[in-house]
Amino acid sequence: MEKHYDLIIVGAGSGNTIVGPDFEDKSIAIVEKGAFGGTCLNVGCIPTKMFVLAAETAYTAREAGKLGIDLEYKGADWPGIVERVFDRRIDLIAKGGEEYRRGDGSPNVDVYNHEAHFTGPKTLATGIDGEDATITGDTIILAAGSRPFIPEWAEAVPFHTNEDIMRLEKQPESLTIVGGGFIAMEFAHIFEALGTKVTVINRSPLLRSLDKDITDAFNAIAAERFDARIGRTVTSASKTDGGVELLLDDGSAVTSEALLIATGRVPNSDTLDVAAAGIDTHPDGRVVVDDFGRTTAADVWALGDISSPYQLKHVANAETRAVTHNVLAAWAGQDDAALKPMPHDHVPYAVFTHPQIATVGLTEQQATDAGHNVTCMIQNYGDVAYGWALEDSTGVAKLVADKDSGQLLGAHYMGPQASTLIQQAITILAYELDLREFPRKQYWIHPALPEVTENAILGLELDFIDD
Repeated sequence: MEKHYDLIIVGAGSGNTIVGPDFEDKSIAIVEKGAFGGTCLNVGCIPTKMFVLAAETAYTAREAGKLGIDLEYKGADWPGIVERVFDRRIDLIAKGGEEYRRGDGSPNVDVYNHEAHFTGPKTLATGIDGEDATITGDTIILAAGSRPFIPEWAEAVPFHTNEDIMRLEKQPESLTIVGGGFIAMEFAHIFEALGTKVTVINRSPLLRSLDKDITDAFNAIAAERFDARIGRTVTSASKTDGGVELLLDDGSAVTSEALLIATGRVPNSDTLDVAAAGIDTHPDGRVVVDDFGRTTAADVWALGDISSPYQLKHVANAETRAVTHNVLAAWAGQDDAALKPMPHDHVPYAVFTHPQIATVGLTEQQATDAGHNVTCMIQNYGDVAYGWALEDSTGVAKLVADKDSGQLLGAHYMGPQASTLIQQAITILAYELDLREFPRKQYWIHPALPEVTENAILGLELDFIDD
């Protein structure tokens, strides 16, 4: 089968949201070999946070004593959690999204569910429901995402990734996690809180990309919860009667019932064979795009994990909005002055581990290296009234600012509600608000956790303006 389209979209995560009223008069092909909704909906941020909520509820029992409450955690109904997350929520949404694109609601859209690869400029080999197809398009948007990186040694043993670990038939009694990034730390928290013995192996400090003060504090906390093998690498792996044994570079061995590989992700540019279409890639496999999302091949655009320096859903969504605007502008014959740049200023992110972590902007070291006259303040949660209520002893907010301009440069939170508290810092950065007048131009609800931010700002070495 051969067919030509006005627009081909490869990937039905953020890419699926492109098709709106502005495209009703266009013939469109969506190519998606997996479930609609992409990584975030099916195997990433949404289901993991639903598991995190269960884990947080379980973890509350061990901390309740400091509040004078006697709680006991008796275990998790793992199949019940899986059913709640997937059978009753995620899978229904993914199925509904595909049915809509295949049905009467999208009469100008064809869905291809085979894996695709380029065979030439603007030409893709794919298929639909068992039938091979070759499709061509006037415009192509690549939103094909990324996949877990698998070390060579892991191929000798059974292992899991984020793509299947949440659908295990039963909760493992022990779990080894190889990796120390976002995915590793969220699953470490989930499984340990639910009662699994967790070992973490990583060649560098956990969450090493964070501001050093946050990284150091988190690693100290993690060492108390997990069997943390930091600075170690796996030299070999073997299958045992009860699971998997890993041999480490210091000669020690780690045995567990299950193994989770969380050692990073690989853009899917190789499986697409983008080189055959004249599309360049970075050394790490990301598709090269310009400031507006255009690849090195004419009329081919890219967004999300396949090209972005940020593997974050909110960035993919923002890039989708920019690329959608730019494609429409290009079709209208407008020049670059009408295009929107890829939105990569002040990108925030959160890690839903325990304690929760959120960050935006520069670390202290990055700000210093950039030549700023830096002032920093680390504010303990436990020094504000709601922190007292929480009996919190680990939560901190660290702000990095420029003494001369009063501009916030970075914000780094570790503690309860970090992903929510940081939103005000995101606003400060986005609108370039002056910290010297910001604290006293608004109320801070007392006694609520935003007072952590208020006190952190007032602790900076700045000449404040008091209204």
